[in-house]
Amino acid sequence: MGDVAMCVPVVWSLAEKYNDLEIIFMSRKNFAPMFASCPQNVKYVGIDLKKDYKGIAGLNRLYKEIRAMHVDAYADFHDVLRTKYLRFRSLFSSIKTQKIDKGRADKKRLVNKGADNCDTLPTTIERYTDVLRKLGFNFQIDFKSIFTDNTMPQDVAAVAGTKQGVWVGVAPFAAHKGKILPMEKTEALVKSLSEKGAKVFLFGAGEKEKAILEAWQNQYPNTVNTAGKLGGLKNELLLISNLDFMVSMDSANMHLASLVGTRVISVWGATHPKAGFLGYGQQESDIVQTPLPCRPCSIYGNKECRLQSKYKCLYDIDVQAIVDKIFQSAQESSH
Repeated sequence: MGDVAMCVPVVWSLAEKYNDLEIIFMSRKNFAPMFASCPQNVKYVGIDLKKDYKGIAGLNRLYKEIRAMHVDAYADFHDVLRTKYLRFRSLFSSIKTQKIDKGRADKKRLVNKGADNCDTLPTTIERYTDVLRKLGFNFQIDFKSIFTDNTMPQDVAAVAGTKQGVWVGVAPFAAHKGKILPMEKTEALVKSLSEKGAKVFLFGAGEKEKAILEAWQNQYPNTVNTAGKLGGLKNELLLISNLDFMVSMDSANMHLASLVGTRVISVWGATHPKAGFLGYGQQESDIVQTPLPCRPCSIYGNKECRLQSKYKCLYDIDVQAIVDKIFQSAQESSH
């Protein structure tokens, strides 16, 4: 989801610069709300690779459908086996193709040598833009939010309540352990935010995650568990757009907040923002991380910790510093 979210500013900016260009964006069906407010020359096509286009036969069917759309160019933002196959098929037609340079060698060097010994790599958004530039489209990224009107519908407002004071989202989960702040530290963060008067909105999915968030909601005043209660991705984005801050791991919620212009305090552990995955428009001063020579121990947080201490990078995060940053920033913006 995070990778697709980072496509939005790129596709949006391309569509606005080339308003006579028909852009067909293909990805999973459930990501469509991220593109719903794009310029009218963007068409989102949701595909199900596990059902409708499964296996080689399914990809062949998908390729025929792409051909039937009479596309002139194919921009491969993913460069995995499925998209490589579609790109290979395109070689036998008049469809121009370009693929993303994921910078795998540079990312491997970053892991092997450590962030202190390497330069910051191009962002994923820059890599997506380069694919389109190689196809002949020259443009700058100019994007602020997918919403011009972020009024919450009644069902979302019923969950969120009336906006008063500071609203803070907390998204404590990620795909891999190396990107997740220990639960006791996240709970301490929620507790401190609640005690200082913020309204805290908890984001997550999955039954185990929901149970944790529900327990925190029941224990700490002015805390709302949003998991499974908002009615879909569009409503989740609308709520996030009404937050003053989102505290997120290196995960999809960091990128969703970027799509609606919400300030993000991003927490990094085994991964590192130098790899190019910091959310669009986010400030380096809002990055929270522990400077250790072993970081990053992987690009995606999916490897075991290199130290016996087991993710010292996460256990040494000072959650009170996050709370102080939020309230100091809120106070400054109110003046």
